[in-house]
Amino acid sequence: MTIELTHVKAPEGVAPGTGYSHVVWGTGRFVAISGQCAFDGGGNVVGEGDPAAQARQVFENLRRCLAAAGATFENVVKLTYFVTDVAHLPAVRAARDEVIDAGRLPASSAIQVAALFRPELLVEIEAFALVGE
Repeated sequence: MTIELTHVKAPEGVAPGTGYSHVVWGTGRFVAISGQCAFDGGGNVVGEGDPAAQARQVFENLRRCLAAAGATFENVVKLTYFVTDVAHLPAVRAARDEVIDAGRLPASSAIQVAALFRPELLVEIEAFALVGE
């Protein structure tokens, strides 16, 4: 079954966001992807000290998790970014832009945190998606 997602960049009376949609909706099976960090398949940290390398690895891990649910980045309706420094957001956005169509940006939130669960980690991202039945 094909699913149709609707993206609203700026509802009436709401200032448009840069790099995200304020509202996304559709129908289908809900998929929640736990926060992913920059670990390779062996559990090793990729890109220690390098937010761009970590962001690319995180999006690769998200891609693999989405695939396990029969989904792709086209199905993502919401991303939540946890970063240890908001200065890492340009690197995160660049990695996102490599895998997500700019015309179909999901809703998103970005939160700066004091730390992630291991000190060498700079970025964690969780995703919500809708997949056709």
